[in-house]
Amino acid sequence: MTKIALLISDNLLPSAENPRPDRFELVEEVGKLKPALAAQNMELIEVRWREIADRAAEFDAILPLMVWDYFEGNEEAFLTAIAKAEAVTPVFNRFDVLKWNADKSYLEELESKGAPVIRTITVDGVTKTNVARAFETLETDTLVIKPTVGGGAWRQVLHKQGDPFPAADTLPPEGALLQAFLPSVLEEGEYSFLYFGGRFSHAARKTPKAGDYRIQSTYGGSEETYEPTTVERDTARDILDVLDFTPLYARVDLLRGRDGTLKLIELEMIEPYLYLPHASGEAGENEGAQKFAAALKTRLERLKAAKTSR
Repeated sequence: MTKIALLISDNLLPSAENPRPDRFELVEEVGKLKPALAAQNMELIEVRWREIADRAAEFDAILPLMVWDYFEGNEEAFLTAIAKAEAVTPVFNRFDVLKWNADKSYLEELESKGAPVIRTITVDGVTKTNVARAFETLETDTLVIKPTVGGGAWRQVLHKQGDPFPAADTLPPEGALLQAFLPSVLEEGEYSFLYFGGRFSHAARKTPKAGDYRIQSTYGGSEETYEPTTVERDTARDILDVLDFTPLYARVDLLRGRDGTLKLIELEMIEPYLYLPHASGEAGENEGAQKFAAALKTRLERLKAAKTSR
């Protein structure tokens, strides 16, 4: 049986001193992916990402889907581990994709190529001066300030013009993105479109709890299954078509812009939660998990064929 390493962060371990409150999402996702992969003769095995450089030879492929701490000051160690592992065993998505995707300044690159991206100002560090300039440039009185390397609203701040400047220990520790706050996240929510092997699988709409703007379950956010319109599907497709590669998995996160169209807020290709409950079917019959497994099997078969033909 083909062995697949599912990389997880230490804060997702049952024995973690400070486990993530959303660990249930790992349990739920593995409960669908494991039997779906098994049906394709693949065994999914959870492995600490900190061990994978030494254990890569044990596996036929590596998935960094649950590395939910790589951005908490661990980026260099994570990327180093992945680079060493990929020298031995295929990683999906590839190391160069992960490295590029880890720094969200990629939004500027995608925008320059024509993708519909939320207006973003990238700075090396957050200062009163560049925040004041962002209010003016983005024509807004409320900013979302987030790390260029981050996730799950970690070190993210909502800052309203005229309020006291946020404390340093709440702001991004280094590089940051400055974006205008879009009220649509409160009124309509954020959308996630999932693609496996370049093909659309399913979508979810995520909304924050009353009094908050963060949509993650950690902060009380909720989600529901969503059927995107043809125009919305085309928007997400246009974003993926800007890439010069087809990722094994990608989550396109979108918000409604001021002009009424969807805008890319994030393109997740490292460790996105896959929202599999919003694809039809339970356990190994989940259609999203089945599509993921089929896409992975196709990738591995292509790699094997390429090696054989050499």
